[in-house]
Amino acid sequence: MEVARVSWCLGVALALLCGPSWPQVHPALAPENEVPLRPTAWLLEERVTTVPLPKGRARRLYFTLKKKTALMSVTVSPCDLPIQWSLAARTFKDKPVKSQQWSAKKSTPEVWWRGLGTEERIHSFTGNVMDTYVGSSHAPASVYILRLRSKENDTRATVYLHGGTGPSGAFPALPADPRVHTLGVGMTSVTLSWAPSPSLTGLPHTQKNYEYCVLINPKHNYPSLCAAREAIRKWREKDQKRERKERQRKVTAWPILKDWWWQQWEAYSEPEAPPSSPHDEFADLQCVCRGTESVCTVSELLPDTQYYFDVFVIDRLNATSVTYTGTFAHTHEEAQPAITPLREGELRWVTFRNGGSGSEQLFSFRPRGWQQSGLLTLQSCSGSQKVKVTVSSKGQVLTSQSVGKDLSQIWLQGSPFYLIHLEREGAPMGQASSAALNPALPGGLKDSVKMQSSSAYHRRGIPSLPSTLQIKSFNRLRGCNSITLAWMGTEERSLYCVYRRKLGKGERETEGSSAAAATAPCLGPESRSDTERVLCKYFQELNPRRAVTTAVIGGLELGTAYVFDVYLMRRWGIPVKYNSKIIRTRREC
Repeated sequence: MEVARVSWCLGVALALLCGPSWPQVHPALAPENEVPLRPTAWLLEERVTTVPLPKGRARRLYFTLKKKTALMSVTVSPCDLPIQWSLAARTFKDKPVKSQQWSAKKSTPEVWWRGLGTEERIHSFTGNVMDTYVGSSHAPASVYILRLRSKENDTRATVYLHGGTGPSGAFPALPADPRVHTLGVGMTSVTLSWAPSPSLTGLPHTQKNYEYCVLINPKHNYPSLCAAREAIRKWREKDQKRERKERQRKVTAWPILKDWWWQQWEAYSEPEAPPSSPHDEFADLQCVCRGTESVCTVSELLPDTQYYFDVFVIDRLNATSVTYTGTFAHTHEEAQPAITPLREGELRWVTFRNGGSGSEQLFSFRPRGWQQSGLLTLQSCSGSQKVKVTVSSKGQVLTSQSVGKDLSQIWLQGSPFYLIHLEREGAPMGQASSAALNPALPGGLKDSVKMQSSSAYHRRGIPSLPSTLQIKSFNRLRGCNSITLAWMGTEERSLYCVYRRKLGKGERETEGSSAAAATAPCLGPESRSDTERVLCKYFQELNPRRAVTTAVIGGLELGTAYVFDVYLMRRWGIPVKYNSKIIRTRREC
């Protein structure tokens, strides 16, 4: 076996030495079965080409021009990331020698690379916006090399080659002023305008191929429509991942089947269809595509928010677009009602004249003393109309209640500052108040509230009120010149004042009773004349059930009707008015 193997090797060596020599190949050409290291990618003329750009890898595109082409233009439009691209021309002295050993497996640049020639860089650019090189062609024996590279991340770019002196027409044209202008900014709307594109004004019959699209977002401007689509795609992917994680967090009674369940759910869910047009891509945005109009009003925005606006001119025929220079605007903040400070013990009439902003008002109060205690009293003067009062401090609501014709007392304690918000309930927005004018009230309006705030230095709570506000009279104690009144008091020492008013000649007792009831919630001692006051007395009874006080009112006229009012004068809060009482003195005694 060893002898046979040695003899076979010797035979092969002799055959190699004595046999015919290897075929001689032209040094400029490679063998027919050689595969180039970098396959040549040709850039076609007059065609929009999308080129994927992996991170850190340079892509090369080659092209040649026709003999009679004097001018050329190369347009590169990055998608969403900055890229580097350059254009070079490799010129050769002679074209490659044609040989019978040449095969279709070899590409022309691979053969030309082996010849003598020079390479000249004629243009370079770095950025994330569209850039176009326009220049004259080189010698006919030239191959142009377009190199593209992305350093940040995987992306893509659109390339277009045009040979000739006229415009390519593949991309819409921008006007001399490509900026987006802001015509007006409101609280929830912004009006934009821009100069028309020459692609729309130059050829009116081709306007149907173009349209303007506006993109609104609160983050930043986008250099291209492709970048905006990529951003929206990433937002949707994040939302889908978040929803998927939330579903996975759900606890199920069958842990083993949990993963299978969600896999089946996702498998049978309908896939999201790819967008076919800018309308589908930005279906959730407002004022997206405006046709050929160069003015746009974006509405339903949030107040006090900054928005960015981009305008794209889209060529639907070639599926290309260009971008105007975007702008931004900050919407106005909501109109806040003025906050009126309340002074210590100040009696204030709050009127609501109409709807809208007039149906609510804000006040502030700072109680005196280190105890930070206070009393807020309110009473509606509009009869059946109620007012909602909300008291807050440091952003937290302390109390909220409705205020009617009955006196409301709110105890304030524990905070150095209080915000009081008054809002009319049931008032139609944008309409004037339907209440009739009443000359007896300040401002002449029924829709008003009487309010006072006082610091209560040593109190521990809300002052007590009488158990009833009715005034009693005794018929057997009614004389020709005097009457006797009785009313309930409180266990606290307080001052009570009695006022009287004679009914007019044309005023009936029933009319006087209704007028007294209408003005009862609001008319206080500050609105009465001193001549109407007949007496004032202090009263206190520790037992609330026995807290009854009386007063004999003399000096009256014979057979005359009077309206009597009693006021509880307090140190804190507004006076408490009892229900008016009409009494007529006797005609005969």
